[in-house]
Amino acid sequence: MKRHEAREKALQALFQVDVGHIPPEEALQNVTGGKEVDPFLRQLVIGVTEHQEEIDALLRANLEKWALERVANVDRAILRMATYEMKYVDDVPVKVSLDEAVELAKKFGDTKSGRFVNGVLSKVKDALHIQE
Repeated sequence: MKRHEAREKALQALFQVDVGHIPPEEALQNVTGGKEVDPFLRQLVIGVTEHQEEIDALLRANLEKWALERVANVDRAILRMATYEMKYVDDVPVKVSLDEAVELAKKFGDTKSGRFVNGVLSKVKDALHIQE
């Protein structure tokens, strides 16, 4: 499975975890149709759920005029996943995480999602003191 496809599946699984309140392993099985779960897909979903408190705190600190709970469900899942990648996944360049998140937001969010996600993640990147 390519990483782009893994991110799409991870977004779907994280959405199910967030909105449907189902366990991460069940969400992974749902998005893979019961097939073997790609390691990168598993890393994203499990990593986001294990570090969600820290990730959400970082997002809250970088959202202007928004409460994290009021952010669209899809956008929130994308923000969490990309923040996890930027903070915890060393083998993915930050630029790739940002670009992939914006593309997912454009594909699955509304017309303003791409710009919104880009703006928030740029602030998160700065807060993490990440150089590109």
